[in-house]
Amino acid sequence: MHSEPQDTQQETKGALDGLVVLDLSRILAGPTATQMLGDLGANVYKIENPKTGGDDTRAWGPPYAEQTNGNQDLSAYFMAANRNKFSIPADLSTQEGRDLVVAIASQADVLIENYKPDGLVKYGLDYNTLSQINPKLVYCSISGFGQTGPNRDLPGYDIMAQGFGGIMSLTGEPEGKPMKVGVGIADVMCGMYATIGILAALRHRDATGEGQHIDLALVDAQMAWLVNEGVNCLTSGAVPQRRGNGHPNIAPYDVYECEDGFAIMAVGNDNQFIRFCEVLGCSQLPSDPRFKTNPDRIVHRDALNEILEPLLKTYPKDQLLAKLQAQKVPCGPINDLKESLHSEQAKARESVIEMAHENATKGSVSLLGNPLKFSKTPVTYRRPPPVFGQDLNVLSEHFPAQFKAK
Repeated sequence: MHSEPQDTQQETKGALDGLVVLDLSRILAGPTATQMLGDLGANVYKIENPKTGGDDTRAWGPPYAEQTNGNQDLSAYFMAANRNKFSIPADLSTQEGRDLVVAIASQADVLIENYKPDGLVKYGLDYNTLSQINPKLVYCSISGFGQTGPNRDLPGYDIMAQGFGGIMSLTGEPEGKPMKVGVGIADVMCGMYATIGILAALRHRDATGEGQHIDLALVDAQMAWLVNEGVNCLTSGAVPQRRGNGHPNIAPYDVYECEDGFAIMAVGNDNQFIRFCEVLGCSQLPSDPRFKTNPDRIVHRDALNEILEPLLKTYPKDQLLAKLQAQKVPCGPINDLKESLHSEQAKARESVIEMAHENATKGSVSLLGNPLKFSKTPVTYRRPPPVFGQDLNVLSEHFPAQFKAK
């Protein structure tokens, strides 16, 4: 179902065409942000340490893309967040490596890093130092707990952010143990906040000529997307409990077992509940005082489920979903990743792309597409995830004044 391999030299220009991004980040949060900026047209120069073989995630496999040279530095994890980037090898512990980074930073619009707070001061690559060289630089620092606070020096990983920030306490079955989300969602959402912050800072820079420092923490970002459950806690004073797939403010809104599998029922208002019950042949339920309104159903959620669960088990899943969808009752299947990524909907929306890659044995790599659909400046897929250190030679071409002697 994949779209055709993308030409890495597309002529279409993105909204951020010409923007120079210096990427000193690794793992997932920072690379998520820089890949997004790259998809929007920016030139992203990813600095990778030759002593370690580059970004840590290059070794986070299998699976790996098979390469014609036999190397294993294109793990699926790395490829997920590193297209549209140039891989530049530089050892920051050496003067040569630091000089290279400073030379790019002097011309960059954006720098993203995820070292420990003040971790780049010893290299002279911190915001205060580089902003003297390039006052227009937008400098984004990502860390576990931020540049301030009692936990600033603690390491930050996605699972730790999910634990500290509370989302794990809400995830999992009521009687089970706290559970992290199945992907590194704290990292990914932090990367999204970083992208938003950078774009806002660039607008300020374009209006005033001033760059600035963005201090972003995984834990801060995770707390910010607690959304309704976070405000539920602040409003009621009660600690929200795990409900499995149930919703704290809507019922019925859950995963239910059907005759031949599981399906999602997401009945969002009273009119939908009436239609839902008509399809199930229990049209008397909406007149029951316990279930008449959504607040009633929340209070009596357990009693409602005691009625619905055995009833839903008598219906074949696909047949029931078809009937409910015909009556405009929100519901849906639970796909595994193959079913999801190979669906006709994914194909129509280009959710999966193929990018030509000269080092890949099959000639291309399969990646997740960018969901943004622009009418004037579409996202572009210009460069596949790079093999380590492949782009050092581009610096003299892209920054001739800084690298003319190299």
